[in-house]
Amino acid sequence: MARQKSAGRTQTKAQPAPGSKRYTAPTPKSQKHSPLWVRVAMFTAVGCGLVVIMLNYLGLLPGGDAQNSDLLLGLGLMIVGFVLSTQYR
Repeated sequence: MARQKSAGRTQTKAQPAPGSKRYTAPTPKSQKHSPLWVRVAMFTAVGCGLVVIMLNYLGLLPGGDAQNSDLLLGLGLMIVGFVLSTQYR
């Protein structure tokens, strides 16, 4: 007895919403906001880091010539500002 070959199960292709070709995430019910201190600390750290680096190269910091420790302090402050920027919402 010969078996008949069936066409198998057919599925319809999913269609995007009318007028849209991309996935749109649902809007959150409540927006999260960062406290004010995150924004203030972020800009303060980056700004102070830039000032320390500029003063270091101009030779206006105590100690005279440009020092690596002052440069590292400025870079450290800028890194702290960058890390805080990842927490800003």
